[in-house]
Amino acid sequence: MQYRKLGQTGMTTSVVGVGAWQFGGEWGQKFDIDQVRLILDAARHMGINLIDTAECYGDHLSEQLIGEAIVQDRDHWIVATKFGHKFLGHLERGTDFSAVGVVKQLEASLKALRIDRIDLYQAHGVSQETFDDDSLWSELEKQKQIGKIRSIGVSIGFDPMPLERTEVEAVQTIYNRLDQDAEEAVLPACQKKNLGVLARVPLASGFLSDRYKPGQRWPHGDVRQRRKPEDIDRRLKQVEQIGRNQVPNGANLSAWALSWCLKNPAVTTVIPGCKSVEQVEANAAAADLDIQQAAHPQATELESSG
Repeated sequence: MQYRKLGQTGMTTSVVGVGAWQFGGEWGQKFDIDQVRLILDAARHMGINLIDTAECYGDHLSEQLIGEAIVQDRDHWIVATKFGHKFLGHLERGTDFSAVGVVKQLEASLKALRIDRIDLYQAHGVSQETFDDDSLWSELEKQKQIGKIRSIGVSIGFDPMPLERTEVEAVQTIYNRLDQDAEEAVLPACQKKNLGVLARVPLASGFLSDRYKPGQRWPHGDVRQRRKPEDIDRRLKQVEQIGRNQVPNGANLSAWALSWCLKNPAVTTVIPGCKSVEQVEANAAAADLDIQQAAHPQATELESSG
C-alpha cells in the first residue's frame, strides 16, 4: 500500500480507502456484521486505513456496522463520516445543517461508531445557506476544540465556493475517468490551498468496474436503478472504448481506473465502495500500479510501506 498526507490535517491516509454507503443497504444488497467485518479485516490486511461513511447511510446503519467491526482495532483506522442529510427512508433524505442539528448528529454518529472522536467530519453537501451560516462553522470548531472532531471537511460537487471557509481542511468530490469536472476548479483550488482530497465514486458507481455491459439494468432497491436506460448504455459503451484504447493489456479495469484518479497531483485518496473481500482486494491493487512514475511531475510525494 502507499500513503499520502491528507492536506494539513496531520493524518496520513492510504491512497485507497473504503467507501461505505453500500453498508446502508441502498446498493441492492443487505449487509450483516460478519460480512462487514470480513471486508474491513481484508482492507486492513491490504494496508487500507481509511473508512468513509455518513449518518444517512441507512439511518446510521453503516456507521453501526463499522463501529462494531473496528471496535478491536480502532487505532488503525482514520474514520470519516458526514452530517446534514437525515435518513427518511430508502433513498429518501431530509436535511439539517443547523448548529443545533449538527451537535445531535455528531453525538449519534459517535455512539453508532463506538468512538469518542471522528477523524474527519464532513458537511454532506454545502449550499449557499450552509456556507453563510457562521454559527454552524463556529459549532464545528467548538466540537473540534473539545476533541470530538479531529478535522473538518466538506463533501461537494464541482463548485469551489465551500473551499473559501477557513475551517475546511479536506474535500470530498466526485472524480473519475467518466466525470472529470472537478479538474476545472475544485482540484486546482484544493491543491493551491493544500487541502486533502477524497475522490468519491472513483469507479463511477461501478461503471468502471468491468462487471457490466450495455443493456445492464439494476433492480429496485439499488440506487443505480434511478438512472435512465439510455444514460446507462451510453456510459457503458464509453467504458468499453476506454478499455480497448487506454487500459493496458492484462490490466484490471477497476485498479486502472483508481490509479487514473491517483495520478492527479491534487488527489490524496480514492474511496470506492466494495461489497466483498474480492472487491476490496481488487481496489487495493491500484496501489500496486506505478502511480508515482505515471503521475504528473508535481504529484504529491508518496510514502510506501510493505
